[in-house]
Parts: sequence; C-alpha cells; structure tokens
Amino acid sequence: MSVLLGLTLFLFVLALVLLWQGQREQRRAGLPLGRLLYTDLHPLQPTERAFFDPHTGLTGKPDYVVQQGEVLIPVEVKAREAPLQPYLGHVYQVLAYCLLIESQTGRRPPYGILRYRNRTFAIDYTPQAEQTLRALIAEMQAIAPGRAPARSHAETARCARCGYRLHCDQRL
Repeated sequence: MSVLLGLTLFLFVLALVLLWQGQREQRRAGLPLGRLLYTDLHPLQPTERAFFDPHTGLTGKPDYVVQQGEVLIPVEVKAREAPLQPYLGHVYQVLAYCLLIESQTGRRPPYGILRYRNRTFAIDYTPQAEQTLRALIAEMQAIAPGRAPARSHAETARCARCGYRLHCDQRL
C-alpha cells in the first residue's frame, strides 16, 4: 500500500513539475498562457489551412492561435530584434489575424500578440483598430481591384519555404 501511495505521490509531483515547465517555456516563447490550438511553424506538420474572410477577401495564417477560456488569441512571431515601437505593417498583420479569427469562428479576440526575438507587444483589437484595418483593406482593393497581382518570386529560397507552396499555381 505504501509503495502505491509513494508512486502516486511521485507521479503527481512529476505532473506538477512538467506543467510548470511547460508554462515557463510558453511564457519564454512569448505566447500567452492557454491552450495552443493552432501552429503554422512546425516544420514536420502539414501546412494548416489558411483563415479566410469572405467579406474582405482577406486570407492568412497566424503563427499560433492560443485559446484562453472562450477567447482565441492570434500570435505572430518575427525573427528580428524588436524596434522601439512595433512596425506598422506588423501591427496590421496581427489586426488582420484578429479579423480573420472573428470572421471564421464568430469569437472576437480582444487583442493579438506580436512577438519579436527580444520583446512582445499586445496589439489591442478595438473597434477603432478594426475600422482602420478595414479602411486600409478597402484602399488596397481600390488600387488593385479584383484579383491581387501575381506574387513576386524573385527569391527562390523564400518561395521554397512558403506555407502556400503546395497550393500555389505560381510556385517555382
């Protein structure tokens, strides 16, 4: 009986240590605590299907989606050092992922995460931010109505690593 109790206690302590270590690694990676639902960065997994918003025609895949209760948080990871303020293009990218998640799931993220190598920013997905994003999308669509122009394939290595490569009719 004491052996069984000792084994149970050992497994319980081991589970706590592994949980603590997993949360520590998640924080170190710049991810919010929660359940990891989606990742587009795992090299051995098949490419996840992109999110799509039929109203704007916007398509994209965040690097991660973390679930906190009923809330879904998109996370975009950049390999470079963080600037003093996040680059505006990166902010719009995170806001676009918020819009895509809301469109696809019906759940509005309160914010998205932008993770640079040495710093993490929370990007609030406010109604004003959404309005600005939608205005930018409309402006871009007015410049290039209909289908987007052909993708640039000047960088062969970038094309080879692209997550859309298997589905692209313009791949090299």
